[in-house]
Parts: sequence; C-alpha cells; structure tokens
Amino acid sequence: MIEFESVGKTYPGGAVAVESFTYTVPKHRTVVLVGSSGSGKTTLLRMVNRMVDPTSGRVLIDGVDVREADPVKLRRSIGYVLQDGGLLPHRTVADNVATVPILNGTPRREARSAALELLERVGLDPELGARYPAQLSGGQRQRVGVARALAAEPEILLMDEPFGAVDPIVRRELQDELVRLQGEIGKTVVFVTHDVEEAFRLCDEVVVLGEGGKIAQSGTPEEILAAPANDFVRTFVGGTKSNQTLRVRQVAGRSVAVGEDGRQVGVIEGLEGLVSGVKGAGDDAREQSSRGREAQPRLPHALDAARSSLRKAKARWRLGGKSGDSAEGGPV
Repeated sequence: MIEFESVGKTYPGGAVAVESFTYTVPKHRTVVLVGSSGSGKTTLLRMVNRMVDPTSGRVLIDGVDVREADPVKLRRSIGYVLQDGGLLPHRTVADNVATVPILNGTPRREARSAALELLERVGLDPELGARYPAQLSGGQRQRVGVARALAAEPEILLMDEPFGAVDPIVRRELQDELVRLQGEIGKTVVFVTHDVEEAFRLCDEVVVLGEGGKIAQSGTPEEILAAPANDFVRTFVGGTKSNQTLRVRQVAGRSVAVGEDGRQVGVIEGLEGLVSGVKGAGDDAREQSSRGREAQPRLPHALDAARSSLRKAKARWRLGGKSGDSAEGGPV
C-alpha cells in the first residue's frame, strides 16, 4: 500500500508543483493519475521512489516513510517504466532486462536466463535478447522496458506515460498486454497519463488532477462518468459526450455505437440480446424495429455496463475500434 499524506512540492524559486495531496493506493490495484501538463502527476509518481522528495508531508509504503529508506535500495525494489523504455543503448536487450537483478547480486547467467523468460512473458521473442535497443521498434522497446521493471520482482510498479511515444495501434496492444499482465501478477501499479481513455481502460481507480496536484475527483471510471464532480472534470473526461444520442449500426457482424456526428464511438460485445434488431443510424427511421427504438435511449447505460464488465469477461468495451471499422466503412 502506498500512502500520500498531505505531500507538497515547491521548487527553488517558488514554483509550486504540488500543493497538498492526500491519497491511498491500495495493494494489488492499478491507480491512474490523469491530468494536463502542470498538474503534478509525474512529480507525485517520483515521490514514491524518492526521485523527488516532498517539501511537506510524507509518502509511506506499507506504513514506512520512504525517507527512512536508502534511496538506491528503494529504487531497485520498485519497478519503473519510462516513455520509450528508457533503455541503455550500449547494452543488449537481455542485459538491459537483467540490470537490476545483477546489481542486487543475482549471478549474471541466472539473471540473463530469467530475462529471456520475461521477454516471452511480455510478448516478445526471446531471440530479441541479443539485439540492441536501436534495433527494436518503439513497441518492442516499450515491452522491454516493462520486462526490465518486472525483473527484480517488485511489489510496486511505477509507469510514467509509458505508451505515449508509440502509434495508436501499438498503444492499444500495449494497454491490452498490461491489463493481461496485471491480471496475472497483481502488482501495486501507479500509472501516469494525460489520456483519459487510456486511464479508464487500465485503471481500477482513477485520480483526476487539477493544477498543483489538487484532486478534482477520484473513483472508478463508472463513478466519474456517471457523476462528474464539477465542470472541470466533466470537460476533462469528455462527460458531455455521454449525453449525446447514440445509435447502433451493424458492421462486419459487430454492433457499432455511432454518435450524433456519425463517428464511431465504440464496439459492443456481449450485449447481442439488447441490440439485436437495431438498424444503422443512417437507415430510414421506419426501418428500425420497435426493439431498436427501445434500445436507443438505454444504449449509454449499456455502454457503461459493458465497460464495467471489462475485467469480468462478461463484455469487452473497446473505444475507438480498429481502422476500417467505422460506421461509414472507412477509418475513423
């Protein structure tokens, strides 16, 4: 468990990054800090491994103030994933992954062998272990970064906008991979992003930050979407979009939700009984079945239900869809 107790950070010259932040990250949960630039989210993340020390308040891990720990040992005990992987360019992939275990005293051969197993676990061919970071794609480097963060078997994983430098398709794949991994290993994860959709996709709980690290609202995605605390949160998470009329169109055998502007909002799976019989948004209204007309007002709630069921395997909510799945038959 990670506890932030009234932490604040003021830099020399008087610049205030965080005023006063109090929050508890439960064990084995994924908490996402989301906010615009200047909201202090990265500063808060780095307080956990003492890359930044607060000027007021304290951070505790399992009840122990992190300032009582040796900063080097503390950082080696916490996984840390940076944007674009943060890999050492002069070392092979296997050596990058094995870095912290070797520093902690694990024999080199044993550490390298474990590194190759980790590569496979994050979806990479172990043969890539002999390559150098420059020989990898952006998505591959990011997976290596995740493997390196997990190599020392940390209880805590810090992720600072790790998927921000890859294209949307790879980003979605990496998000899916993280959800899968977290389901297997159950780490305590603090994830930083400015992307609300990414935050909602990955988190158990999300913290929406305003200027100076002030908590605008925290809770599950469903709670925040259903009841934004104020206009800032409503605007930031795009809450006004949830009030638009949504229709369903069948595309390639799937039920596609289409917004008022004609753009695809999402793909619904597992709700066939609710949306069957609903015709395309562009079809003449007289062609819509009465069941379809009844389903339309309930669709936003159905979408929220689908999102809530994501981790329970009852339904999958996929915002944006894949290229070529738009309501018009082309890219969104």
